[in-house]
Amino acid sequence: MQVVLTEPIEPGGMAVLRQAGLDIVEGPGGEQSPDQLRALCRGAHAVIVRQKLPDDLASTCPNLLVAARHGVGVDLIPVENCTANGVLVTNVPGANADAVAEFVVAQMLAAARRVETMSRVHLEEGWKPGRAIAGSATELRGRTLGIVGVGAIGTRLAEIAHHGFRMQVLGFQRRREALPPFVEYAALPELFSGSDYIALACPLTPETRGLASAALIRSMKPSAWLMNVSRGAVVEEEALVAALREGAIGGAALDVYAVQPLGAQHPLRKCPNAILSPHVAGLSRESAAKMSQVAAEEVVRVLRGERPLNLINPEAWEGRRRP
Repeated sequence: MQVVLTEPIEPGGMAVLRQAGLDIVEGPGGEQSPDQLRALCRGAHAVIVRQKLPDDLASTCPNLLVAARHGVGVDLIPVENCTANGVLVTNVPGANADAVAEFVVAQMLAAARRVETMSRVHLEEGWKPGRAIAGSATELRGRTLGIVGVGAIGTRLAEIAHHGFRMQVLGFQRRREALPPFVEYAALPELFSGSDYIALACPLTPETRGLASAALIRSMKPSAWLMNVSRGAVVEEEALVAALREGAIGGAALDVYAVQPLGAQHPLRKCPNAILSPHVAGLSRESAAKMSQVAAEEVVRVLRGERPLNLINPEAWEGRRRP
């Protein structure tokens, strides 16, 4: 049986696939067009997904049994098309929770201590001007962190913030009873207006698209920072650009964007107090190894005729294509 990798995976995952005796086909690397991905996956029984698949992939790949996301968010996979064609969809929930949570903490520290500005001023203007930037730096202790989406990532972030930095933590999610005891529930208006740092860690759904609206962004404290490690479409990007340009908020630390990669002329590139990274919050040596291994194990389960542990579309199980 053939398994396609849209991009390379870590050695541990490769070992799982080889031990199962699978025929491994690796993509050429770099971004591929929908036609290239269709051609790559045409004979596949499984695909481990690290690039956005065409919306009709399951319809055009008659042998396909499973699309396994090398990560958490399944917006790269056409779940409806897969379900309609009996193709199972899996992911690796929690595998990168530590990596993403630590990345948000790094963003908060960089913003609070003005690390990027201090470095630039030090190198361009000298020692004393660089040291002067420290006069406007702040500490995290006693500040309020608002987390939208308190799942595996949000919970780990809340633990670090509350226990490690003694921050107050506000949380918003549908199941408020599932919040950890050290996270206080807050509706979105209260969370946005009352937080010094706001971390978006929710999945992209019809309900969360545009969740960080112009009105909520404008309700933020003038010193507050918005941090997005969710999906770009969760934020009204034009409203955020306007708020940054006008100095209406303290800043934004963004790892994801409405359109990726971020365009060379995108207005965010010229916004003051914007820390921009290329969708890497969940990537570390440890998380990459874990995601590769778990995704590979899910593929092997399905190709053996077993139900995967992290099935996204359980309604497809009964009508699934058989190995």
